[in-house]
Amino acid sequence: MVAPLAVAVAVKGLAALVAALAAGGALALPSARARVVSALLALGLAPVLLLGELWSSPQIVQLRDRPAFVAAGLLAGLVVVVALAAVVYRRPWLLPLLAVATLPFRIPFESGGQSANLLVPLYVVVAAGVLALAWERLGPPSRRTRPDGESEWREREPGWTELALIAFVALYALQSLYSGDFEQALKNLAFFYIPFMLLLKLLTTVRWTPRVLSGCFSLAVVLALAFAGIGFVEYATKHLFLNQKLIESNQFESYFRVNSLFFDPNIYGRFLALVMVGLAAMLLWPRRGRDVATASAALAVLWGALIVTFSQSSFAALLVGLAVLAALRFGRKPVIGAVAAVAAIGLVVVLAAGSLIHLNLGSSKSVDRATSGRLDLMRGGLTMFTDRPLQGFGSGAFAKQFREREGAGSREAASASHTIPITVAAEQGVPGLAAYAAVLIASFGLLFKGLGGALRGRAPPPRLVMRAYLAAAYSGLVLHTLLYAAFLEDPITWTLLAAGIALGRGEAASASSTSSSSASSPPASASSRPA
Repeated sequence: MVAPLAVAVAVKGLAALVAALAAGGALALPSARARVVSALLALGLAPVLLLGELWSSPQIVQLRDRPAFVAAGLLAGLVVVVALAAVVYRRPWLLPLLAVATLPFRIPFESGGQSANLLVPLYVVVAAGVLALAWERLGPPSRRTRPDGESEWREREPGWTELALIAFVALYALQSLYSGDFEQALKNLAFFYIPFMLLLKLLTTVRWTPRVLSGCFSLAVVLALAFAGIGFVEYATKHLFLNQKLIESNQFESYFRVNSLFFDPNIYGRFLALVMVGLAAMLLWPRRGRDVATASAALAVLWGALIVTFSQSSFAALLVGLAVLAALRFGRKPVIGAVAAVAAIGLVVVLAAGSLIHLNLGSSKSVDRATSGRLDLMRGGLTMFTDRPLQGFGSGAFAKQFREREGAGSREAASASHTIPITVAAEQGVPGLAAYAAVLIASFGLLFKGLGGALRGRAPPPRLVMRAYLAAAYSGLVLHTLLYAAFLEDPITWTLLAAGIALGRGEAASASSTSSSSASSPPASASSRPA
């Protein structure tokens, strides 16, 4: 690398580190005003850094030749963000609902010969939320309060989960300085980690009332059913609306996979599985007969939709989520016994009838084929880790280094090993693994704290039922990341943790145990309305 280019990369890397630290400062700085200024800095730096990195890409070059069009687009986007910020400023409780409503929607973007599916609607919500919070903190004193006399916006001291997330993102930015693929590292920071940390800040600053909780889950159910309907249409017509790679793959497979509007059948399946875990919670702790009927009907539809994804990782995530719910409801011993029995049966089937399921454990090629190429990716990732155990190859460098080391073409390489710990180990070495482990330990401790035997009865407080759902859904999501990809790159992770922070620290739904008759049990029926 020539000296001027090395200096330019170093400058951009340091700026990325500043942006990551600013996003963390939005959660951890001592004063509310300092936090919102830090959030504004992160919000402004991320797109500027990304634009600087992609300035010479074909897409940006085309836009540079059309300044009037770009100016009109920026103005229109600014108007939308400011208008939405004005709405959120007056009704902060809309933020969680808007976040849930925009979580699944991605817009494709091509850069450098690679495609990325960007969560543009969610970015708009995050930008509007930050502006609304900035006006609340830096503008004239607000006279808007709740009926109990308290403000709609509440600051909270960061817990271990927030601190662990800040450390992971800061380390990721720091390790981008020597990354073998700095552009990919910067994309991950600008597209995912920085905006999602701001999302966490916003969602943990507003109040999560029982009706907002019910409204969020009801909205997720409605979205899942809508996506399922689109998936059924795709399966019936054998025509996909998105994802050219999957369209080509379906032409050579004996089965047809659908992805609805998610670009990826595994991410689509993950979304369905997490919603299904919430519906199962409604069946385990029902409060009304119609909740059982509604949840059962929705589960049947979503189960059919999940089947046609043929996503093994999503089935596993669903099973883990259900197992966690069952353990919370009935105790660990019967669940452990059932899991052991199922595992034993599965092992017997593999050993005795491997040829029938086209799996030969004695052949690495057979196992690799059965796992859709994951075995080779995992082996390559582990080799990368053993070569550089201390520092790794740098943030975001897995795909590029894997191609160079294994002699694989771009079609054969993946953006990750499909096993998050291995990807982290290959890219970030032991420090990255330590930061990743800290996130898991802190987050699981947060979500499961105080549950224990509190859910053994038939009618626990709705707040505890929702916490049980969050813990089970997060467990399924983490398992999914061990079999596929996208942990902190998925906004659902940050949303589940935000809700867990709000509920687990006693801020939200404080009156739910005394007013359960006025709000359906979270997760609630789709007929609930936010207040």
